[in-house]
Amino acid sequence: MTTLLYSHESSLLHEVPAGHPERPDRLRAVEKVLSDERFKDLVRKTPERVSREQVLRVHPADYYDAIENSIPEEGDLARIDGDTALSHGSWEPIARAAGGACQAVDEVMQGKASNAFVAMRPPGHHAETVTAMGFCFFNNAAIAARHARAKHGAERVAIVDFDVHHGNGSQEIFWNDPAVMYCSTHQMPLYPGTGAKTETGTKNTIVNAPLSSGDNGTQFREAVESRLLPRLNDFRPDLVIISAGFDAHTRDPLANINLVESDFAWVTQKLMDVADKHAKGRVVSVLEGGYDLQGLALSTAAHVAELMKAK
Repeated sequence: MTTLLYSHESSLLHEVPAGHPERPDRLRAVEKVLSDERFKDLVRKTPERVSREQVLRVHPADYYDAIENSIPEEGDLARIDGDTALSHGSWEPIARAAGGACQAVDEVMQGKASNAFVAMRPPGHHAETVTAMGFCFFNNAAIAARHARAKHGAERVAIVDFDVHHGNGSQEIFWNDPAVMYCSTHQMPLYPGTGAKTETGTKNTIVNAPLSSGDNGTQFREAVESRLLPRLNDFRPDLVIISAGFDAHTRDPLANINLVESDFAWVTQKLMDVADKHAKGRVVSVLEGGYDLQGLALSTAAHVAELMKAK
């Protein structure tokens, strides 16, 4: 069995304003570290564009059309809000990020690979049903989860999000959905302001484990062990999707959680254990945040190295 890597050069074409943290250099850093000899056994795949049908399982048609029709002329930016903008080259990576997530689900659910990592930008977990925000346009993890349900008959899908910013979009999308459990560790208070422990969804399938500014691996691991893992094991997912944000790294400029590479390796292994127990080992990971290039590269390497240890 193998670990798949989905990436595409179009990720470099999504341009952002000068000084913006979610920049093309993020993918260059990821691609460079994953070109190391120790990752030679990764099976590298080209992500296809997501279909309209796949997106419409999460976002309505008028939202899909609004994003596509907002792509500006070359050299221009179309600002959605103060943090979020489209460039002339944005549609291709947006479509391939979501499409790669669905392809990864196909391969893993069909038993053709142990797991997969989708190394694409822009990220997705802040995108709500009808709102682009927080650098995000389509919610890649959510689209992948709904694809697993619709195409492969997955009865229960878990999305586990360790990005330092709460995935408000994923929470909003699955607030009323008993078939998808959304679990998150994140710094609080911090953007976007959601993610309290009391936010549990109407079906009790939202599990938040907020961390405080200054927390490190000790508090992070305790939150995962005490809040997330018991709920995941009770839920017994058929597929585990990871929203893999690496901005809780101690080097990251956008937050104040002090994780290191070994913490990301540890949580990856814990989630693989859940998948081994309930989901035949099936894990699909999609890149979210991570804005210090060195911290992002080292954390990605630790995460993918663990995925490659799948039984």
